Amino acid sequence: MDFDDKVAIVSGASRGIGRAIALEFGSRGARVVVNYNQNSSAADEVVKTISESGGEAFTHQADVSVFEQADGLIKTAIEKYGDLHILVNNAGITRDGLIMTMSESDWDDVIQTNLKSTFNCCKAAIRHMLRRRYGRIINIASVSGIMGNPGQTNYSASKAGQIGFTRALAREVASRTITVNAIAPGFIQTDIWSTVPEDAQKSLMDIIPLGRVGQPEEIAKAAAFLASDDAAYITGHILTVDGGIAM
Repeated sequence: MDFDDKVAIVSGASRGIGRAIALEFGSRGARVVVNYNQNSSAADEVVKTISESGGEAFTHQADVSVFEQADGLIKTAIEKYGDLHILVNNAGITRDGLIMTMSESDWDDVIQTNLKSTFNCCKAAIRHMLRRRYGRIINIASVSGIMGNPGQTNYSASKAGQIGFTRALAREVASRTITVNAIAPGFIQTDIWSTVPEDAQKSLMDIIPLGRVGQPEEIAKAAAFLASDDAAYITGHILTVDGGIAM
């Protein structure tokens, strides 16, 4: 899975799963566009790590939930590197709460950031991929979009939307050798997991057949596979990387 001739954009790449994906692609030779919205120092650190390992990357600040900024991200990447092969839609937020107490803004913000950003980036990138008759689009969804999760009606809806979007777009662009897949992570060791109270973490562990949380690097390796030529005959697929929760 060598990406020496590939250009990859990873949204929300300054931390967590997005960071791990950017580093994985960079280590495999891809030229990586590290998108971030607010944490510039963390994004710079990702670029530094890729560069120190012999790779090439640069940061681009954009709120990809806003179409004009997502479009600017795609255009900047193509202007900088002359091409675009891989798009990973990872940007996302949570605003958890029971529906009785969930505010309208908590609903709107999650749908806008998690689902609208996927539309924005794909719409901005797809014309280029159609012209060159090649592309790999990977949407980072969640098992919450498959199973549902109490206290996450907004998040679960956004991730279920990503899954439906993935399958529909895969059918639209398959004739141009563009694959569109999604990864549905389970509980992953990220900043979000670290905020879960210890007693809640223990109870959640009981529902994971493999008995542990996943690591961001395990999602990154799944993304690298789906972006590779080894996965050229896979499209419209939702790959659960969840320790067995959703089986």
